[in-house]
Amino acid sequence: MSQKKRTNRKKSGKMESPQPSTLFTLIEPNSSISEQFRTIRTNIQYSQLGKQTKSVAITSAGPSEGKSTTAANLAVMFAKLGLKTLLVDADMRRPTTHLTFELDNGTGLSNLLSLTQLSVSEVVQETNIPYLDVMTSGIRVPNPSELLASPRMKKLISVLDELYDFVIFDMPPASTVTDVQLVSPHLDGVVVVVRKEVTDKKALNRSIYLLDKVDTTILGCVYLDKVEVNYANYYYS
Repeated sequence: MSQKKRTNRKKSGKMESPQPSTLFTLIEPNSSISEQFRTIRTNIQYSQLGKQTKSVAITSAGPSEGKSTTAANLAVMFAKLGLKTLLVDADMRRPTTHLTFELDNGTGLSNLLSLTQLSVSEVVQETNIPYLDVMTSGIRVPNPSELLASPRMKKLISVLDELYDFVIFDMPPASTVTDVQLVSPHLDGVVVVVRKEVTDKKALNRSIYLLDKVDTTILGCVYLDKVEVNYANYYYS
């Protein structure tokens, strides 16, 4: 994958209406929720004794459990450390990252994996947050699992490891599709998001089983109590 001078594709083309902001770490940087994300960030950094953690997948057992919100806020927190950070929306089935950051989704991960002539620099978009870049999911494709299992995806992970200090992959739920199982063995670890009164225990146990089956390093779980910005509680274990 050749590297070219990156062009900022932010807000180019037709834009979708952004969803209400879930970037709690930007809205209230001094709040208790931001402090919880700092704790999660630290725990991830030092989760593996003797090994530097540089790439993680964020997943959940089922849909609507907060994994994309968690991935976006963690990306912000790593960027605030001055680390060159990339958030990759690898959920090509229900992408949301382009909405969260108000970015164009015409070109992204799916395009890069499908078209050999594209380079990483052509699909990465800058944000208005220092040190934080985003790779959106790209155009809708009928075969996301096949793309994620391709040699190009493995090569991409290696390239991003060289280009960035920290890379976060927002992945689909682990109990519903195989996507995170295909990608996570090539990353340093996985964080599983659990949402109070939403996450099904059987689905969570199945997710852990499936991740273990492919020798994934499970770094821990983020427990979401409530999602309102003023009342949210995030725990890492």
